[in-house]
Amino acid sequence: MALTVHHYVDAGRPAAAAAVAIVSVFSRKRGSSPRSIVVRASDNFKQNKQQHEQQIRQGRSQDVRTACLSSPLRTGDEVASRLGHEIALANLERLFRRMAAGGDRPAANGGSSDPPVRVAYQGSRGSYCQEATARAFPSSSACEVFPCVHMEAAFAVLEDRSAYRAMVPAENSLDGPIDRNLDLLLRHPGIRILAELVLPVNHCLLSLPGAPRSSLRRVISHPQALSHCRRNLEALDLEVDEVWCAADAARFVAENGVTDTAVIGSQMAAREFGLQILVSNFQDHHQGGNFNRFLQLGLSASQTQGFAGGGAARKTTVAFSLEGGASDLFRAMWIFESRGVRVTRIDHRPNRAKPLRVVDRGIDGPGKPTYLDYVFVLDVEGSAVDPGVEAALARLEEIAAFARVLGSYTSTCHSH
Repeated sequence: MALTVHHYVDAGRPAAAAAVAIVSVFSRKRGSSPRSIVVRASDNFKQNKQQHEQQIRQGRSQDVRTACLSSPLRTGDEVASRLGHEIALANLERLFRRMAAGGDRPAANGGSSDPPVRVAYQGSRGSYCQEATARAFPSSSACEVFPCVHMEAAFAVLEDRSAYRAMVPAENSLDGPIDRNLDLLLRHPGIRILAELVLPVNHCLLSLPGAPRSSLRRVISHPQALSHCRRNLEALDLEVDEVWCAADAARFVAENGVTDTAVIGSQMAAREFGLQILVSNFQDHHQGGNFNRFLQLGLSASQTQGFAGGGAARKTTVAFSLEGGASDLFRAMWIFESRGVRVTRIDHRPNRAKPLRVVDRGIDGPGKPTYLDYVFVLDVEGSAVDPGVEAALARLEEIAAFARVLGSYTSTCHSH
């Protein structure tokens, strides 16, 4: 039989539409409160910082007027006083950030006075990204993990230091890369790739505990998960509906006791919301398997200390643009290959800084060829400090209009 996929927004199905509306409203409400706290904390900090800067300016003016009366000891005392004020201001900033991130909760590291390492992940609670985060950071006592529903939020919490690390999905082996996260990585130059994790996909068919399979009338999930399970869904002969977020749908089914609906979601969703797993690895079995690639992000390469997996391969990702566009791409790739550095992946994104590339072939007037311009992204084997990679990057900077290393990191792949 042919598989028909319906949408919850169908006006002819008000009950289903209402269910998704509740899930969507729940998701928005859940995301609104922390954001308002962050804004209030940020405003308070800015106000205190402005007052402090005004005091410093007044103090400097006073120093100029009384310089002839000040002794070396008095100057040292003033410097120490100001240093103490700066330290107090830094502590105040950390306090506001902790308040904005909900830091008034008890520590998650067994009562230690040191705050736990905060790790953000992109998506909702119960998502595959949370599952990857748990795999990358198995020590729950040392880490405090929290979701970022909006994609940009995972980058924002790194930049304001509300989080030490962020986990984001980068690519699916069947559906390709998640372009939005690559664009965000290019737009946030202070954020680097610190590690890569490749995991096999495990789509689980979830339902309310105790609900008989004979009571199921429909299966819901994200369109991508539904496409991965198409053949098995046809065999079930149930109604199929799309939802924006499978994890939020799983939570809705659990909290509202929906017995006639199953959700295709992660093992993490079953654990988080108390759902039973009817079928594990419900996805169609494609030749070669189905894998997700995740990136761990941070502010500096030094943050890889203590988190890199043992025995993992090393990779470097570099982004660049070329004056000749795609025609010069072979030159860039040959720079690495000629030095024994293997290129493992290539991608391209729109060049937002220079969207159009005009080719000057000595033609005057409007007849000059004009093309869209791109930023190319290469993954290569090896660390950026390896002699071959380092030499290739130096040569690439000479021919590129712009070049930036997005990260040099460990790459870990779990095939099972």
